[in-house]
Amino acid sequence: MEKELSKAVLANVAIPEDTANIFAEVAHRFEELMMMYQCAIQEVTTKLEVLNHEMSVRNNRNPIETIKFRIKKPKSIAEKLLRNGHEVSIESVSKHLNDVAGVRVICSFIEDIYTIADMLTRQDDIRLINVKDYIKKPKENGYRSYHMIIEIPVFFSDKKQHIRVEVQIRTMAMDFWASLEHHVRYKKNIDNSEEMSMRLKKCADVIAATDKEMQNIAEEINLL
Repeated sequence: MEKELSKAVLANVAIPEDTANIFAEVAHRFEELMMMYQCAIQEVTTKLEVLNHEMSVRNNRNPIETIKFRIKKPKSIAEKLLRNGHEVSIESVSKHLNDVAGVRVICSFIEDIYTIADMLTRQDDIRLINVKDYIKKPKENGYRSYHMIIEIPVFFSDKKQHIRVEVQIRTMAMDFWASLEHHVRYKKNIDNSEEMSMRLKKCADVIAATDKEMQNIAEEINLL
């Protein structure tokens, strides 16, 4: 699926011309699909930046601290398709995966998360597909974040394409914990025992309590 892989195959292996053309065509189609997801990310991030600017003027405060984004790597795409029992093909990517394009929004306070989510999904060109609120119902390991799958139209030279994007919205504290927890879980030779899980969960609970207290303080001084 990856263009570089196809180039390597074509350069180093003697294969029939028809087969070579198939490799090149698949690589081109995959590159075009990734371009579409990248454009969808640009559409979503632009909307978020506009909302953030509007709120800074109206409320004299930016609810969004940072906007991050990513495109799933070809290996991860293939692994997820296989894990879910789907064939690895260009068609399968659009049909079965909702998180190829991902946008992460980092906010200061919990209230900002729901404000941004509401303002974004109220826009008439965005269709809300799914919501998972891991703030009100955290995962067992303590993970907290607000996840949405949205569908947004992207206009190209010859067509309009509706593309799905995963949007994760969390506070700076939630993002700090999630990043460190991921690092700990996937780092080699780290003990992922029950004791380690309990310690990580305890950290998540402390961070959640801090988030709530910081919001209480902000409300008391009329910052929110």
